[in-house]
Amino acid sequence: MIETGKYNALTIARETSVGLFLTDGSTDILLPKKYVPKNYKIGDILTVFVYLDQEERPVATTLEPYIILNDFAFLRVSYTNKFGAFLDMGLEKDLFVPFREQAKPMEQGKRYMVHMYYDEQSGRLAGSSKIGRFLDNEELTVTEGEEVNLTISHITDMGINVIINGRHKGLVYKDEVYHDLRPGEKMKGFIKTIRPDNKIDVRMQKSGVEGIEPNAERILAELNASRGFLRLNDDSHPEDIKTVLQMSKKAFKKAIGSLYKQRLIDIMEDGIYLID
Repeated sequence: MIETGKYNALTIARETSVGLFLTDGSTDILLPKKYVPKNYKIGDILTVFVYLDQEERPVATTLEPYIILNDFAFLRVSYTNKFGAFLDMGLEKDLFVPFREQAKPMEQGKRYMVHMYYDEQSGRLAGSSKIGRFLDNEELTVTEGEEVNLTISHITDMGINVIINGRHKGLVYKDEVYHDLRPGEKMKGFIKTIRPDNKIDVRMQKSGVEGIEPNAERILAELNASRGFLRLNDDSHPEDIKTVLQMSKKAFKKAIGSLYKQRLIDIMEDGIYLID
């Protein structure tokens, strides 16, 4: 079954003057000529994104959209009209967000976190900035310590609101963030705590001993890039450590302690030295 709003692996069935017709064995769909690869043969399998064109007909493309069905992305408004807003999704056709699905009125040129869903009434792909209604913390599918996929949602005074595995809401506390993050950015993270009310705290790094290793590697990389010396040690100000290494002072001290025990660095009054 060909799925609209998603990537599909389809077989090249035949060639025409307007492009290639691809098939899943029961349904055919057009890949317009401008997207046809240079080298191909009948029977080859192509991975394409399927969406509805300006005339609401299913069509395939080799372009990579900024968002897919049931996912979230931070998109820019191309224009608005009396029906709603149209957001640039990286394809020839924009993603329509009706007024009823706008958390606040959208303005041309501004970016908003949106969810792409299938509108049963119109049979079309649509977007919504009311992202909370697509997230559920009642029935959780994650456990503490688990590695998860994160999408940065909103940045607040308390911390970073994140979307976990495209299903749940979570929070990364601001004092545990050591580099700049942007809405829409995707990354890995770890479930830190699940509270009794099912609110989820998330961290960017593993806790405990496992969490030291990436920091140690980062320090070694910085030492190699800085000719084997960093003007940082146990007495350095936390902000200096955060500026240079994007980590907390606590994480820094654990990491250099580990490196020192492995006899990879020397810790001196003026900084740390890489041992040859």
